[in-house]
Amino acid sequence: MTARILDGAKIRDAMFGELKDEVAILSSAGIRPGLAAVLVGSDPASQLYVKSKIAACDQLGMASGLITPLASATTAEMLAIVEDLNRDNDTDGILIQLPLPAQVDTKRVLEAVDPAKDVDGFHPVNLGRLVSGRPGLVACTPAGCMEILRRNEIRIEGANAVVLGRSDIVGKPMALLLMHANATVTICHSKTKNLADVVRGADIVVAAMGRAGFVEADWIRPGAAVIDVGTNRLTEAAEAERLFRNFPSRLEKFRSKGNALAGDVHPDAVNVAGAMTPVPGGVGPMTITMLMSNTVKAARMRRAKAIPRTISAGGPSSGSGGR
Repeated sequence: MTARILDGAKIRDAMFGELKDEVAILSSAGIRPGLAAVLVGSDPASQLYVKSKIAACDQLGMASGLITPLASATTAEMLAIVEDLNRDNDTDGILIQLPLPAQVDTKRVLEAVDPAKDVDGFHPVNLGRLVSGRPGLVACTPAGCMEILRRNEIRIEGANAVVLGRSDIVGKPMALLLMHANATVTICHSKTKNLADVVRGADIVVAAMGRAGFVEADWIRPGAAVIDVGTNRLTEAAEAERLFRNFPSRLEKFRSKGNALAGDVHPDAVNVAGAMTPVPGGVGPMTITMLMSNTVKAARMRRAKAIPRTISAGGPSSGSGGR
């Protein structure tokens, strides 16, 4: 048996089409959703990430802005930037690109963002709304995982779901979203006893440990759905051999480039699972998609009084990640 591949890029393209239509409708009512990105310093990886997010805004017809403080920026300077963006009515979403320099108090900066503009879904207020099942902005990666499950018609209600990882950004909100969708959820971490046996009991496995190939193929119950959140860059030949020994083309690609991406689940699991996200191309494309969706959602929530009744209730992203 070979797993059905859960193609995140395909879902991204479909959602971009939906979001582009919604942005056009909102723009016709005089509301153009806008995202402001704050990028401190000149880290190449961060620059690339922000560039892709700005490009996505352009593709969807959304407004965007980029603020680039120097790498020497202080916490006070960052808080002043955030406050200006909080007051700017044309800014619906504020993105603070992480990591911030060591001298900046990251938590203070993130918690200074207006929860109504917190399109990353990191603010304690939005996390609290998620806990209580109230509408809010949900962290992009777990919201994207839910879209993958729903749009591939993978049954969540009544399923046994195991989430590997307990971070505030992925693990905890992922568990809450699954629970609100009526799954029975177990959260696992480094101290979990008999971890392999716990995972073997799952209908849905979400792996977000940050360790390449940590989840072995024989941990996966035959037919289970596997959502692999991990994006680990391999540089050691021995590790590549361990993970890609049954995938000659991937191994050859590693040898030619000297590096490769691998998920938290061993690639051999594709021969056991019923459905599985690839790495790359699975969860990755959904994270930026949900950032765009959250920005449109924030525009609707913030400016509801200005939206004509004929369009105030519609939109493809009106329920994304919040159920």
